[in-house]
Amino acid sequence: MKSPKGIGILSKKAGRWKTMAVRIIIDRKVKKGKESDFAKLLRELRVKAVPSKGYISGETLRALDDPHNYIVITTWQSADDWKTWEKDPERKRIQSKIEKLMARPTKTKIYLHA
Repeated sequence: MKSPKGIGILSKKAGRWKTMAVRIIIDRKVKKGKESDFAKLLRELRVKAVPSKGYISGETLRALDDPHNYIVITTWQSADDWKTWEKDPERKRIQSKIEKLMARPTKTKIYLHA
């Protein structure tokens, strides 16, 4: 069900609309030998994200069969909150540094609960 604002999924409870949280999946493949630099920038990014409006949680996973492949799963109160953070100048600055360490471009997708 689309929200009146057009972004996100809603549930209607007691006659009121409530935006449901979204999960952002960020897939990165780090160049060999750049893992330490990447980890430092990822921590910096997380520190900046935590106080941002709508941030709920985040975790970083590393592929067992490909230790250069990382997935970040972050949860936000709404897609609007994520999009605001995604456009934040400080995030863009750090993401630009992260991209230089990648073996391929970062892939980001927004997911809703099915």
